[in-house]
Amino acid sequence: MENLQEHLTFTLSSDPVRFLRAQDERLSGLIEAVGPVSLDRRGTPYSALVRSIVGQQISGTAAASIWRKLDTCCGGVTPLSVAAVDDQTLRAAGLSRPKVAYLRDLTGKVIARDLDLDALKDMSDEDLTKSLTAVHGIGVWTAQMFMIFCLGRLDVFAPKDLGLRAGLKWLYAMPDLPTERESVPLAENWRPYRTVASLYLWQAVTRGMTRG
Repeated sequence: MENLQEHLTFTLSSDPVRFLRAQDERLSGLIEAVGPVSLDRRGTPYSALVRSIVGQQISGTAAASIWRKLDTCCGGVTPLSVAAVDDQTLRAAGLSRPKVAYLRDLTGKVIARDLDLDALKDMSDEDLTKSLTAVHGIGVWTAQMFMIFCLGRLDVFAPKDLGLRAGLKWLYAMPDLPTERESVPLAENWRPYRTVASLYLWQAVTRGMTRG
């Protein structure tokens, strides 16, 4: 499995950003206010999926702490190293019982090659999502985050993401938070760079621009 270490920066003069500014006047204003944005691709496909399981429904700080403990107790997070430790060790690292079960299912499928992580990068978004959601504990949102932050795909939009929907509500001065179904057509104008637009919406939320 490939170990990715790549830092993608989208400057105001880059093709994706220039395209988005020309397509959407409101988004152009946000882009001007935020400036360049970056997308970091790190780790392996397996470690990216494990991180997603670890981080479900807990804060980023808590997830980072559990990840460090898991990395230490396993001597590195790989399918074979995780398979070699018992459930008690995984629980001691901070994983809940359901998350241990999810991790076991993911690890077992990877080792048995029921889930071919090396093949994911060549799959369509639809086929990749179908493959990943066959793993217990991995849903559509996780598959979309994997496509963005592990594979670096530039045209992914995740309507289940509350941060993105909050960004859309603010950007278009909507009276209510858009539903998942309402959010999808709002992002259509950003194809083929919906990922880059999403990075800007996340920045708006992170910087507190959407408050009030």
